[in-house]
Amino acid sequence: MQWPGSLRMCHVFMLVLHLSKSEDFNWAKNDHGSFYYGTFPAGFSWGVGSSAYQTEGAWDRDGKGMSIWDVFSHRQGKVQHNETGDSSSRCCAFPHGSSCHIAAPLLCFPFPANHVNEKGIKYYDDLINVLLENKMTPIVTLYHWDLPQTLQEKFGGWQNISMIGYFSDFAGLCFERFGNRVKHWITFSHPWSVAVEGYETGKHAPGMQMKGSGAYRAAHHIIKAHARVWHMYDSQWRSKQKGIVGISLTADWGEPVDILDQKDVEAAERYVQFSLGWFASPIFNGDYPQVMKDFITKKSAQQGLTTSRLPTFSSQEKSYIKGTSDFLGIGHFTTRYVTQKNIPAINSPSFYSDRDLAELVDPQWPDPGSEWLYAVPWGFRRLLNFVKTQYGNPMIYVTENGVSEKAMCTELCDKWRIQYYKEYINELLKAIKDGVNVRSYTAWSLLDKFEWEDGYSERFGLYYVDFRNKNKPRYPKASVQYYKKIISSNGFPNQREVDSWMRKAMETCSSSNQLLAADPLASHMEMVTEIVVPTVCTLCILLSAVFLMFLLRRHN
Repeated sequence: MQWPGSLRMCHVFMLVLHLSKSEDFNWAKNDHGSFYYGTFPAGFSWGVGSSAYQTEGAWDRDGKGMSIWDVFSHRQGKVQHNETGDSSSRCCAFPHGSSCHIAAPLLCFPFPANHVNEKGIKYYDDLINVLLENKMTPIVTLYHWDLPQTLQEKFGGWQNISMIGYFSDFAGLCFERFGNRVKHWITFSHPWSVAVEGYETGKHAPGMQMKGSGAYRAAHHIIKAHARVWHMYDSQWRSKQKGIVGISLTADWGEPVDILDQKDVEAAERYVQFSLGWFASPIFNGDYPQVMKDFITKKSAQQGLTTSRLPTFSSQEKSYIKGTSDFLGIGHFTTRYVTQKNIPAINSPSFYSDRDLAELVDPQWPDPGSEWLYAVPWGFRRLLNFVKTQYGNPMIYVTENGVSEKAMCTELCDKWRIQYYKEYINELLKAIKDGVNVRSYTAWSLLDKFEWEDGYSERFGLYYVDFRNKNKPRYPKASVQYYKKIISSNGFPNQREVDSWMRKAMETCSSSNQLLAADPLASHMEMVTEIVVPTVCTLCILLSAVFLMFLLRRHN
C-alpha cells in the first residue's frame, strides 16, 4: 500500500515510563519570573521544520497520487484567495546545523496495493542521503495530513477502521526502504487538527462536517493506527534497525481565568485534556482522559443517546495501546485563558460544546496579525510541566514552535519574531531547569509556505519566499541570524552577549532587504517577458487579421 507521507528531522532518544497523577500539577504556581540566563544540557539538539504539502508542490508529477489536500484546495472557496499548494515553496535547500525537520509527500500512487512509485522512493533516498552527508539527523513523519484521495473516496478516510491496515502497510514500506538510515520515526503530526478540522468543522481537508461524532471516530482510528505501527516496528524492525517511534501532538496551553475559582481550574484542565490528553492519555496511561469520558457521556445522554459519542477501547485495546511511544513530540504556539461556561445539551452536539468552557485572550498579549496566535511565552513552560506530571516525565522533543505574521508588505527585519523565539526558548530552558525531560527544539518553520485554509496570507518562515517569482527565491530574515546564535551558544550565556545578538541580526537584515527591494523589478521584467509580450504579440496578430479582412472586403 502506498501513502503520501512526510519527512521530519530532529534528534530523539529513549523513553522510560513512570506514571504519575494529574493532581501532581500545581495550577496555582505560575511563575512568570525574569529572563533566565543559562545554557541547555550538553547534547541538546536544534532544528528547523516544514511539511509536505505546504512546501514541495509537484502535486501531479512523477506518478504521485492525489491527496485530500490536492482536491480540497482546488475547490473554490475552501482556501483564502483560492490558493493551492501546487507549486508552493519548492523546498530543495537545507540549513546548516545539527538537525533539520523537513516534510514532503512520498510521491507514491496511493491505490491499488502493491504498486510502489520508485521515482518517489528515489527522491527520498536522495534526500535522506543528503541530510546525513550534511550531518543532519532525519526523523520521518509518516502522516502530516495528506491522506490519499482514493482512500477518502472509497472508504471515507479516517472514519473507516480499514485505514489502520492501510496505514500500517505504508509504514512497513517506509521502514523497509528507509529504515537502514532513518532511526527516528513519528507516526502522526498534530492528529487533533486531522480529526477536528477535517471531520468536525470541515475547515481542513477532507472538509467533512460530522459534528459531535466525526472527530471522535477519526481520532479513535488514528490512535489505533499509531499503536499498530509502533508494535509492528517493535516486533519486526527494532532489533535490526535500532530505531524508535513516537507521535507528535500540538496543543495550546489553557490557563484558568481565576486561579482561585475551582470551576475555572477544572475548565482549564478540560481544555488541555480535550486536545493534548485526548491522544496522549491513551498512549501513556491506557485510556481517554476521565473528564472526556464523563462529559461526553453526560452530554450524549442528555441528547437522548443510549451510548456515548466517544468510542471506547476494550481492555485488550487499552493494554495494546498503552506504552506505544518511545518519545513524545510536542508542538506549541500560543495560550488561552479559560473559564467555565455551561452549554445546554439541547444544542446540536459538537466537540466544542462538549467541553463546557469559554476561551479568552488578554488584549495586552502581542499579536503579530494571525487571528489565533498570541505570544504568551509562560504558557509554554506550563504546558511542558503539565506533560511531566501527567505522563511520567516522558522524553520530549519540541517538534513545532514559532510565530506567523500577516504582512501586506515584506518585512525581513522581524524583530517581533526574534522576541518570540527568545522568550519561548527561554521558557523551555526554565522547564528543563524544572526537571522536564526535553531533548530537542525545532523552530517552525524554515520557509514561508502554504498555510492550509489561509493560503499564502500568513508567513511562519525564517526565510522569506517570494511567491510571485516562478523560481521562489528565498531571503533570510533577521530571525535566522538570531536563531543561529542561540544554537551556537546552546542557549543564553549572559546578558551582554544576548543583547548583542539582536543588534547584529538587525544589521544583517538590511542587506537582505536591499536584495529583496531589487527583486521586484526582476519579477516585473519576467512578467513582461512571459505574459505581457506574448499577449501583445497575440493582439497584434489579431488586429492584423482584422485589418486584412477589412482590406479584402473593400477590395471586393
